[in-house]
Formats: sequence, structure tokens, C-alpha cells
Amino acid sequence: MGHPTSTMKVISKISEMQEISKEIHKKNISIGFVPTMGALHKGHISLIDIAKKHSRFVVVSIFVNPTQFGPKEDFNKYPRTLTKDLELLSEKKIDILFAPTDKEMYPKGYGTYIDVPDFSNKLCGKSRPTHFKGVCTIVAKLFNIVSPDIAVFGEKDAQQVVILKKMIKDLNFPTKIITGQIIREPNGLAMSSRNKYLTDKQKQNASIIYKTLRETANKINKGERNIPKLKKFIKDGILTKMTHSSPSENSLKIDYIEIINKNNLQQPKTLKGECLIAVAVWYGKTRLIDNITVNC
Repeated sequence: MGHPTSTMKVISKISEMQEISKEIHKKNISIGFVPTMGALHKGHISLIDIAKKHSRFVVVSIFVNPTQFGPKEDFNKYPRTLTKDLELLSEKKIDILFAPTDKEMYPKGYGTYIDVPDFSNKLCGKSRPTHFKGVCTIVAKLFNIVSPDIAVFGEKDAQQVVILKKMIKDLNFPTKIITGQIIREPNGLAMSSRNKYLTDKQKQNASIIYKTLRETANKINKGERNIPKLKKFIKDGILTKMTHSSPSENSLKIDYIEIINKNNLQQPKTLKGECLIAVAVWYGKTRLIDNITVNC
């Protein structure tokens, strides 16, 4: 689809972004939106391509959202590569980069948060109890600022997608969520801004996570339905194969391994329908998440 503008605008003020969105909607032009925390990679680019396919005006946001980081998490050292990101986005010919400051998004006295507790207290939410409250709050704010017709999120954050769809439904947002598949390194490692924390050797080693997920999916496809047995297979596969390198560099801790219903995140008694095999692994100081969907 053709784009109404050819030069990317960078905007940091909420009021200006809202004004532009209003004008775009007046012209009956659809707005596609890709919210990011920057440190852009091919995964983000694939989401931008989806937004371009489904809308005529594309907005990308870059905002490292403090409310989704816990007190001991990596907010301060989270990769920030704005200059490189700007180049990438210019090449993609998006219409607007919305890059507000922390103060603009959370002014003094800010005190409103959105929570979806039924879906937020499992998987990543178990070890990051305030994470999804921060995610829902920032996404709701961004939706109110950008007024997108569609918003694109990656399948790597499968739990986030389910939670945001629930929030949209419950709070009557007129935005439709579209998901983009996980983009992987050539070795299978799911692309993530946090992969920058890994050495080349660790990246190679971490590809074992996806290989193990694929092997598990094959077992399910061949008829294995015993959930504890499948989870043990994943745990043994990851722990055994990934600890071959030096233990000091590669201290490993599994945060969770879950096999659940993809659409409601519930643990089924028996595997049927769309199942999500999801894992989170601490590899040194880096937390890696990955998942695979299997039709059971």
C-alpha cells in the first residue's frame, strides 16, 4: 500500500502525536502501530513489514518502559541504540517514530495502572510479578496516544499477546492485534534485544533451547501426551546439552517450562487443540524466552 508521506518524522510529545493521529483518521487513512523498546533487530523489522501490509500510515514507538522492569532487573543496562534504530526506521520508510521521554509518559504524580491478573500470574509473571501490569499500562497509554487501527506484536512474547488481547476486549479498545512469527538467528536462537548480552559462544549454545522445543513438538506429533514426561524431556535436554561449556560462563537456571493451551494459558488435563510449549531460561545473567506452537 502507498504511504501518504515519504519522510519519517520523529515526535516526542504526546499532544503532537495525538494531533497527527486525529488528522490521519480524518482522511480515512488506517494507522498501523509497532510498539518497541528499541535496540531494533530483524524481528522488529518483520513486525513493521506486517504493519505496512495492513495499513497506510505506520507509527513505531521506542520507549524503554520503566514500569515493566522489576527492582533488580536490567532497566538501566537495557540496550539503547537510538542512532542505529533511526537509520533502520528511515530505511523502512515508516511515517512516524514516537520516542517520548520517561517524564512525558509518567509525569510527576502519575498513579494509574492496568492489570489482567488471571493471565499475568503464570509463566513470565511468576518470576516477574509486576511485569505485565507495566506492559498493559504502557500499551494502553500508547493506544490512546497513537489511536492505531492495528497493532503488531511478536509471537515470541506469546503470554503478552494473550494478555493484551484480553485487555483490548475488556476495555473496548478499537485496535486489532496482529501477531508476527518468531524471527530466529540462522542457528535457531529466537531474536531478542537481550541477545546482545551473550557472547558468540553462548549464542551458539543457546540454540539448543529451540532444538529441544522442536524435538518435543515431534514427540507430541508422534502421539506422546504425558505432560510431566514431556516437561522432563525439555528440562533434561536443555540442562544436559547447554552445560557442556565452562560452568562459570554458562551458569544455567530454568525459570519455567510449560505446556499449555495457547489461547487461554491454562494447563490442560489432556493435550488438545493449539498447545504452546513455552520456556524461560537464565543463561548467565541473561533471561531467554522461547516457545513453539503444536496442534495437539
